[in-house]
Amino acid sequence: MLTKENKITSCYIGPQISPEQFIAEHFFLYLAKGTIHGYDGSKSYKLKPGECCMVRKNHLARYNKQKEDEEFEKVVVIFDEVFLHQFQEKHKVRVTRSTSKEAFFAIPKNELIPNFISSLFPYYSAEGKIDQTFMDVKREELLLILLRTSPELGNVLFDFGSPEKIDLEAFMNKNFKFNVAVQRFAYLTGRSLTSFKQDFKKTFHDTPGSWLIQKRLQEAYFLMDKKGQRASDVYLEVGFEDLSHFSFAFKKKFGITPTELSGRKK
Repeated sequence: MLTKENKITSCYIGPQISPEQFIAEHFFLYLAKGTIHGYDGSKSYKLKPGECCMVRKNHLARYNKQKEDEEFEKVVVIFDEVFLHQFQEKHKVRVTRSTSKEAFFAIPKNELIPNFISSLFPYYSAEGKIDQTFMDVKREELLLILLRTSPELGNVLFDFGSPEKIDLEAFMNKNFKFNVAVQRFAYLTGRSLTSFKQDFKKTFHDTPGSWLIQKRLQEAYFLMDKKGQRASDVYLEVGFEDLSHFSFAFKKKFGITPTELSGRKK
């Protein structure tokens, strides 16, 4: 929304997106103030004020924010598949399937994007909401800017294919720390839920739910025992939703609480 001083604290344009770590729709992220640290399972990213990127759909990613002088300001514009189909038909965009694997696509700095961000202010109401009439117009304007500055982005945004079948073992060992539903893992490995569970059993000799908990607990133990990290820092990083559930599962597996393990290191 917008403050009285025309500062952006949390500005979203487009349909709502889930806050989960599975990226269901492409979205553009512009950072006005603060710092964002992102991670996609392979690579870490850092976004500073005045920088922007595209976060790609059908990827696992998470990011955390750091305030600057107690303030954090960003703009998020969601490019859902319905909008992108309409844009492609209108502008006759021709693309090839993208071979890029990264979840965060960096956008080079240019004067058009800051000007676009500034142009949003007149369209917002006192409640900090953009008029529905202008929403798609502004999304179209931004996308035209992005395709001019980064033409290769078209191969990412207009690739409407589903994920192809990939190596399940390598994928799960790389991405087990992301807290998403098993259905998401199945989809991203190019499988139905049924075939995913069957292949998982053959590969790991365990169910996905059981394997994920054990794998996350092992990683948590390593981070606390060898890296000296605290339970309050570790549980989210390895994929648990809350500290109490993590502590209960940890003691059940290792016979001691995370606090007791930390006490041994002192």
